[in-house]
Amino acid sequence: MCGIMGYVGARPVARDVVLQGLTSLEYRGYDSAGIALVHEGKLWVEKRAGKIDELISGLNPEMPQGYTAIGHTRWATHGRPTDENAHPHFDCSRTLAVIHNGIIENYRRLKEELLREGHEFRSQTDTEVLAHLIEEHLAEADRLEEAVRKALQGVRGAYALAVLSLQHPDEIVVAKTASPLVIGLGEDENYLASDVPALLPHTKRMLFLADGEIAVLRGDSVEIRDFDGRRIEREPTLIQWDPITAQKQGFKHFMLKEIHEQPQAVANTLHGRLDLESGQIYLDEIEISPERARQLEGITLIGCGTAYHAAWTAKYLWQRLLNLPVAVELASEFRYGEPYLSPNTLVVAVSQSGETADTLAGVRLAREEGAPVLAITNTMGSTLSREADFTLYTHAGPEIGVASTKCFLVQLAALALLGFRLGELRGSLPPGFDLRGALEALAEAPGLLEKALRLEDEVKTLARTFYDKPNFLYLGRDLLCPIAYEGALKLKEISYIHAEGYAAGEMKHGPIALIDENMPVVVLVTKHSVYEKVFSNIEEVKARKGIVIALTDTESPDLVRVADHILKVPEADPWVLPMVFTVPLQLFAYHIAVLRGTDVDQPRNLAKSVTVE
Repeated sequence: MCGIMGYVGARPVARDVVLQGLTSLEYRGYDSAGIALVHEGKLWVEKRAGKIDELISGLNPEMPQGYTAIGHTRWATHGRPTDENAHPHFDCSRTLAVIHNGIIENYRRLKEELLREGHEFRSQTDTEVLAHLIEEHLAEADRLEEAVRKALQGVRGAYALAVLSLQHPDEIVVAKTASPLVIGLGEDENYLASDVPALLPHTKRMLFLADGEIAVLRGDSVEIRDFDGRRIEREPTLIQWDPITAQKQGFKHFMLKEIHEQPQAVANTLHGRLDLESGQIYLDEIEISPERARQLEGITLIGCGTAYHAAWTAKYLWQRLLNLPVAVELASEFRYGEPYLSPNTLVVAVSQSGETADTLAGVRLAREEGAPVLAITNTMGSTLSREADFTLYTHAGPEIGVASTKCFLVQLAALALLGFRLGELRGSLPPGFDLRGALEALAEAPGLLEKALRLEDEVKTLARTFYDKPNFLYLGRDLLCPIAYEGALKLKEISYIHAEGYAAGEMKHGPIALIDENMPVVVLVTKHSVYEKVFSNIEEVKARKGIVIALTDTESPDLVRVADHILKVPEADPWVLPMVFTVPLQLFAYHIAVLRGTDVDQPRNLAKSVTVE
């Protein structure tokens, strides 16, 4: 959530670089935008509630390009989305500007102290406190970095911030804890952003700040220190993403493009990690010995939203392979149940961005208790990847649409592969289990996903039939239960239709009261698991005049007779089945949202990376 962009260099291009960078970060979700630049002894600032286009159209025509600038897109947490609450924020003299992602938890106390000292506030945000704190210390400090470091000593919360000052016009000072911040390295110019795609048009050499670090960016240098002032040396990371992959490439929306990229994304995630000829798995990132794997007493998977559904799906699969208790927890609730953790409890944390605040909090609890942490994330250099003991990267490439699609499927692929490897290390694969056959099935996933995408015309027809319905139920059992939840989540995220996922066996315990002739019920049915029970649930829906949309891999005559609509997905091995069933659910949500005219890529109130709790 929120976006940060900055430039300092030898060329007078700062304004346009920052505005273009903010535009590339729109997918993170925001409700206001602003920019600040220093030029010839003056601090120029423009900020607006609304979209970046409104900011650009309202720019002062005399605003120069400048050599140093910072910009921000804000997703409101403290104070409504107004011009005054948009970033950047200032000190009393308006010679210093601050932008900030995250939350300052103790801002009320800090603000009261600053008010008593005579500071005047212009907004209702927590961020403005930072500007005034830095102002206090800058009066006594020779360097802006020193003032920022001292100001942060009394601050509690999650933040990534950037600071400009008229007293130090040729530098930007940034600092971070628990919110992402990336520095891009150029020739006689440097950049900063809250996410990699904004920097790719300019450089592929990047530095990822860790928590508790502060950096000074000048045109010819980047200097990193910790909050105690100690110098830190770090080699840049070379990012291989092509900027073109962050464009729509002819698709109407990023989300649709990313749905169609899923076969390649899954192939990329599996590439080099399995050998079908030998039946070997190569996960060099997971340095767990067979002895250590056999010592495990339990596994807990944690995640939020779509990542939680991926973890939940893995639980169904892993329990067949590992001969271990496997738990799955919402990361946002994980800490509060006093979970049993020990050095023999493996915690697997799943996060697309690697910056999800609740997931990171769960990871830190696990580490405090001595439990090893394995991360699954799509983002190299993310906080999660740095704090985990092991990291298994997915290779989806950039995902711009706020509602996750391809990152979900690559998480499923990575989790399946990881389950096979852990079972192999533990020697716990079931008797007669054909590991090579399972790997072959996994390798077939990209081709099966291509076939599932060919259902799009049928899905469009269904969408035209149901886009005006106000409510949906999604039902599934066994390993398709989490996929039912994910299907419902996608529909509600981007179409704003009320949709609920349920375990099909729970329908009689409440949701059945909702079913009448106006209620569409999407039922996931597979021949691989509990077919008869799910069929009984369908008959219960029909007995209440509900409308049944069956998503299935079987051509059962009974199902044809009972269901109102059937979508036939390709037949697949159970390890791949959740992926295949997911694709038409994503397409269904997408085409309904398009028909309803919603903002598919940036649905209201949502953000791509949830970096506050």
